[in-house]
This record gives sequence, C-alpha cells and structure tokens, in this order.
Amino acid sequence: MVISQTPTQQKHLVQVAQVAEIEAAGVKVVHAEGHAIALFHHNGQIYAIDNRCPHMGFPLHKGSVKDCILTCHWHHARFDLTSGGTFDIWADDGQAFPVEVRDGVVWVDVTPPADAHAYHRQRLVDGLEQSLSLVIAKSVIAQLAAGVDPTEPFQTGLDFGVRYRRQGWGAGLTMHTCMMQLLPHLQASDRPRALYHGLSAVARDCAGKPPRFTIQPLPNTPASFQTLKQWFRQFIEVRDAQGAERCLASAVQVGAEPPQLADMLFAAATDHRFIDGGHALDFTNKALEALDSVHWQNAEQVLTSLVSEYAGAERMEESNAWRYPIDLVDILEQTFEALPEAIATGQAQQFSIHDAVDSLVSVLLGDDPQAIATTLLATLGQGCSPADLAGMVAYAAARRIAQFQTNNDFRDWDTAHHAFTFANAVHQGLTRVSSLELLRGVFDAAMAVYLNRFLNMPPARLPDLDNRVEEPAALLADLPDLLNRQQQVQAASTLVGTYLHSGGDPAQLLAMLGNLLLREDRDFHTIQNLEAALQQYQHWQGHEAGIHVLVATARYLAAHAPTMRSQTQTYEIAARLQRGDSM
Repeated sequence: MVISQTPTQQKHLVQVAQVAEIEAAGVKVVHAEGHAIALFHHNGQIYAIDNRCPHMGFPLHKGSVKDCILTCHWHHARFDLTSGGTFDIWADDGQAFPVEVRDGVVWVDVTPPADAHAYHRQRLVDGLEQSLSLVIAKSVIAQLAAGVDPTEPFQTGLDFGVRYRRQGWGAGLTMHTCMMQLLPHLQASDRPRALYHGLSAVARDCAGKPPRFTIQPLPNTPASFQTLKQWFRQFIEVRDAQGAERCLASAVQVGAEPPQLADMLFAAATDHRFIDGGHALDFTNKALEALDSVHWQNAEQVLTSLVSEYAGAERMEESNAWRYPIDLVDILEQTFEALPEAIATGQAQQFSIHDAVDSLVSVLLGDDPQAIATTLLATLGQGCSPADLAGMVAYAAARRIAQFQTNNDFRDWDTAHHAFTFANAVHQGLTRVSSLELLRGVFDAAMAVYLNRFLNMPPARLPDLDNRVEEPAALLADLPDLLNRQQQVQAASTLVGTYLHSGGDPAQLLAMLGNLLLREDRDFHTIQNLEAALQQYQHWQGHEAGIHVLVATARYLAAHAPTMRSQTQTYEIAARLQRGDSM
C-alpha cells in the first residue's frame, strides 16, 4: 500500500534473507510477521513487496520486472517496485516494505502504517470515481475492521452520489440509503457487505455521467419560508426545475428546519397523483432518512438533487388507467376537499387501529374505488391519525405481494412492489411531519392498490395460523437452501409464516433475509422491498399484519433468486485478501 510511516515511528526491522541468495535467484519469497514478502533484486538494489497481488491474490514473485515495474501476469497489472503503487487503478495498490542491507543481510521494516485510515478513506473515493467494486469492498472491509463508524463511508457515498450525477437522486442513492437503514438488523459480518452493495450502486449510477452543478440560493432574499414553499410548488407545477431548485436552496440557506423542508418537498411530490409511479416520493423519503443518518450535513446538495425528478415526472392525471373507465383522479380531488373537516371531526374521537385494520383492509383490497376513498375519509373522521391510516394502506399494499398470483407476468411483481414502497414512503413521511398535503399520498397509494387487484386473481393463500413446529430455528436454517432454487415463492411463504406463527425470533429472520438479499446480485426493487418491509414490520410487530408483511417480502425475494451472484464473488475476494487467506 502507498502509505507511509510518520517520522517519529519506531522501525520494526526483521532479518529475512542473505543478499547473495537473492542476487543468485533474482527473486525470493520470505515470511515475516505474518506477511508473505517477495524480494526482488533489480538494477543492483533489493526491493520488498507484499507477495499477494492486491487485485486477486496472485503470487507476485511469478511476475516480471522491467524498468523497476513489476507486472503481474494474471491480469497484467503493473506496480512500482519502490512504493507498491499501481499504474492500473482497478488493481489497487500493493504494499511495499522499506529495505535495509547490513553486512550482506537483508532486513525489512514491517512497521504497521500510521495513516492506514486516511489511505483506505481515499481508496473508497478512488473506487467510487472509477466504479471499482473490488476497491470499494476492500476499503469498506478495512475501515469497519479498524472500528470506523459505518456512517463515515456512508456519508462519503452520499456526498459523492449527489455531486456526480447530473440527473440527481436515483436508484443508486436509494439502494445506498436502504443498506444503511438495514445495517442495525444485520449480522455483524454482513454489515460491510451491505455498505459495499450500497456504495457500489452509487458508483455504478454515477459512472460515465456528468457532475451536477448546483444552483446558488437567492441573494439575501427576504422571502419567508411559506413564500419559498409556494414558489417551489408553483415552479414544479410548470416543470421549471431551475427555479424550483433555487427556491429550495434558499429555504435551506435561510435556516428552515428539517420538518419544514420535508413538508415543502412532500407537498410538491403530492400536488399530482402518484408521480413517476411512486419513485419520486420514495426517493424523497430516502433522502430525508439519509440526512438523518449524517445529522443533516450537506443538506442543500442532498435535497436539491431531488428537484429534477419532481419536475420531469409522469403525472397519473396523464395516465389512461387512472382516468378510464373510472376517473380515479376526480374521485380523489373531491375527497381531498373534505380532508380538513374529517381531520377536525376525528380530533374529538377515540380510535383503535387494531380493531379497524381488518375491516378497512378488506375494503382497500376490494373493487370499488369510491368506497375506498369514502371509507378512508370516514376512518379519519373516526379519530384515526394520518400516520396510522397510512400504515393500514401500506399493509394492504403488502397483502398484494403476500397474495400475488404467480401465474401473472413476472414483471407484475414490480407493479405490486411500487404501490408498496410508495405507501411505505407516505407512512414514514407522515411519522416525520404532519402534512395535509402529504395525506393525499395515502389516498394515491390506496388507488394504486385498487388498480393492482388483478394481481390477486385468484389470491395466493396466506400461511395457515395453525401450522406450527416445535423448533422454528431449525426451520429457518432451511431458508438459504430453498432460495438456491428458482421460483420457490410459495415454499418461502409457508416457511416464513410457519416460523413466525411458531414463535420464531423475528430478529433472526430479519438478519437471515438480509443475508440472503446480500448474497444476490444488486437489484434495486428487491433491496427497496426488504427495507420497506422491515419498516412496516416494526410498525405492525405483535399483530398478524406484521407476519403478512414479512411473508410478502420473503415471497418477493424468492421470486428474484437466485442470481449469478457475481457481486458476492467480488466481495469474497476482497474479504479473503483482507484476512490474508490463501487465494
């Protein structure tokens, strides 16, 4: 590695060989303090370099040296013998060791580098810039092994992603944030793997793309936050991304609080129906969660990265499915006019979400959109909070996946998925900020669930509550092998339902599902789905709805597994190199 010692560090010299034997052989491999070191005699000098090629572990003593450049013959990566630095950035730098010759004896200095943290932090940036998954994996593994808080590499990826993609926030940053959200629920050994997946997704999303140049705030604007919010929505309405971005940047600059900024964004994202198939609102929720993780550092650049998505998004008012044969948009607009009165009426009422969920969800899964809107409105008037109403709609959306009929077109999994992740984003948003505008998203989600009713014709059976086993932990151990085979959707549903009905530990199931997600190649929707299911399970824990949510995400994961798992292979190579295993 191209990392140096500080001037005050004590050398740790180890005697390794005689000069004469290296001169005679040209190269010799020695072992010192756990290192396999290749000693090269070249141009009258002796050089020492870690014998493992940093790319994939090939023994470098089998390479060739010319002009003080060592070439590894496996993938032809070239290294400077003096420093270990590579001329082929994809290969990563090797570690060179200082050499001293005393009385015909070779000594190498194996002192641990003093600035390893700075080196690995820079290598993460290099990996992001060059979209090098192996370099990213090695950096993350090394940083977490050294005790670095995962927030640090997460923020590096967040700042990189919002700066180096002209289109702004996208799938890569969403996956990156989902992985950060999943982190506390994973096994310790899976946490660097999750960060690797998220950071690599950001790098891939930005690869070959021009950077994003932010628009500066208005100079010394006296405008109030409410005025900036009004202007922002007005500019989004006419698809003026530049004007809207300047308003948002100005709101950050004048000191608007996080709840105010969230309200500003959610209002614009729900001024039209289910924009961009739900992605815009989900991206917004993820950007806010990302900022929570980094204590709202770099908020202006993160939040303004969302604006082009709002301005350019398809609006369901423009969609035939939302207009014909039943005009869902007209139903919603009439319902929205009654929202303030319903909320005011509900403030004096007592409401139990657990008593209401079954009857409401049966309506949400029905085939009468007017009844759906009317029932949601009435439920608010009965005292249900907007957040709890959103949670029940998210559960109904999860039921579409839990009872997805596998005879449908495979792509229809994503149709059901989009309604679920949108509904979850609305729910998470309403737990963050009380917003009449965002409440419209609950009704949008309900209409998306209604439009997906054909996916449950006939509905797949939910796991039987009475189907129990004595040792659920043993049952859970069968899940990895099950997902090694294609289309084990119903088997995965039965296993997860039986495990939970039998009293299995939900935390172990979540960790297992996370592990099974991470062994597959990165897939935007599958990552989104599991992370949203985790959030919904936490809301519904202790209720049968929570079981159905985890059944839904297990079915979705099973439908999308196994993959080629090439990204896992890259990560395993990095992990073995970090551990010093034989390659």
